[in-house]
Amino acid sequence: MARRSTGNPTGRPPSQKTLIARQVAHALQAQAAPSLPKISARYDSAGRGRRMAGWNPPSSGPNLAVAGLQTIRDRARDSSRNDWSAESAIQKWTTNLVGIGITPRFKRIADKARKRTITDLWNDFAEQSDADCVLNLYGQQSLAVRSWLDSGEVFARRRPRFQDEGLAVPVQVQLIESDMVPLLDADTYQGLPQGNKIRSGIELDKRGKRVAYWVYKEHPGDGGNMAYGASDLIRVPASDMCHVFEQKRPGQLRGVSVLAPILARLRNIESYDDATLERQKLANMIVGFIKRDLPPAAGDEDIDPLTGQPIDQEGPSGPLLGMQPGLLQELDDGQSMEWSNPPEAGTTYSDYMRTQHMGTAAAAGLPYEVHSGDIANVSDRTLRVLINEFRRFAEARQWQIIIPMFCQRVINWFVDAAVLAGKISMEEADDARRVEHSPHGWAHIHPVQDPTGKKIEVENGFISRSSVIGARGDDPDAVDEERQADDARQQALAIGPYSKANQQINNPPAPKALATPATPQN
Repeated sequence: MARRSTGNPTGRPPSQKTLIARQVAHALQAQAAPSLPKISARYDSAGRGRRMAGWNPPSSGPNLAVAGLQTIRDRARDSSRNDWSAESAIQKWTTNLVGIGITPRFKRIADKARKRTITDLWNDFAEQSDADCVLNLYGQQSLAVRSWLDSGEVFARRRPRFQDEGLAVPVQVQLIESDMVPLLDADTYQGLPQGNKIRSGIELDKRGKRVAYWVYKEHPGDGGNMAYGASDLIRVPASDMCHVFEQKRPGQLRGVSVLAPILARLRNIESYDDATLERQKLANMIVGFIKRDLPPAAGDEDIDPLTGQPIDQEGPSGPLLGMQPGLLQELDDGQSMEWSNPPEAGTTYSDYMRTQHMGTAAAAGLPYEVHSGDIANVSDRTLRVLINEFRRFAEARQWQIIIPMFCQRVINWFVDAAVLAGKISMEEADDARRVEHSPHGWAHIHPVQDPTGKKIEVENGFISRSSVIGARGDDPDAVDEERQADDARQQALAIGPYSKANQQINNPPAPKALATPATPQN
């Protein structure tokens, strides 16, 4: 086998002196070669160049990032109280997420009589659910959603009642503002179980599970200058509390107002709007000035140039001359008239405000046309695309936040109380809890095309008739019962499409065929 050449004719390994010489030669060669910039693929947003030098956001965790949460709440509430744009965003979201209410359907109850009984029991509870005795349950849903959007979160507490209080089931629901749960952090606290800790007013066990909430006995904002301490907090088990908020980061404990990203923007827009209004008021103030080019004659210093009478220094002050249409006023020699030149109201005001409110609506997750009511230059096809996209977002919030965090928890409390009161059996309890929540249905964008499309889908088997009825917020069983009752009433009054009278009018009997004469036989 031929030996591969290694550059060493003797075949012996190089000496230590030779190796050192080679290293020195390579080092000198590297120094002599021009240095090339090191190129690597990376995101521009991660750079530290001139454009990004001033952008140094902190690496805050999900709970440290909401520092100053109370200030955000106060400013968000102030904006919704005094700024139409913020109020419109909160109002439109509340209306579209809840409507007239998210109702349950007890589909797992097979016996129709028992299903009707439990449904009636639920309706009675819904009328009496408010612990403050102001709203029904569906009004509480709207108030809870509004409080969540405005303040970032809302709490609901289960309040057990006695059997003799005259309630359908011995339980009520109390809505609690976010201020009632303080932003308290503690590893040791009076009444805190060993090994647990409090973070942002929420008690966590060793596994990080929520086990309780620490709540003020009264709203801290209604107590004036009262100082609140440990004795003013009570520990409420997590099983008796609902916490409704939108979690934006894993591990986030408290919620932030949906207006938080646009509060500074709303404030600046409002200031600009007020300044423009004041400028418009100034622009409407046209003032005339009489300018004298010659000094007054001796003895005429105190003579009114328009009336020729002595000036009354003690009388009421007023304009030199009231303005009238077509008035021509002769001035004295050396006098001339000049008009004030107030600032204009601004010709780009409407375009600027529209652009700003489009950004506000986008940040709030609303179509601009829904947020502002401005549907100028928008076709029905474009509006349909916008509304459909908005409804997808609204449905996500319904089924990921409102229903699991509030509606289903209230169902569980209702069933537990009904079982304790003996109005629902233990065997029915599990089926009673597994309800089908039915949000308020969306109105048709096109009153003819939309129902026609649903009809075609049902006839071709793409969807069921029950799903179409359920999407409208109705109960398919109740709809069928109503249709059956309508049909029976119409037939009894002989006005229905299937009554005997209409059948005879619309489908008269066919005339009898004439008898064919017999053919003579040969």
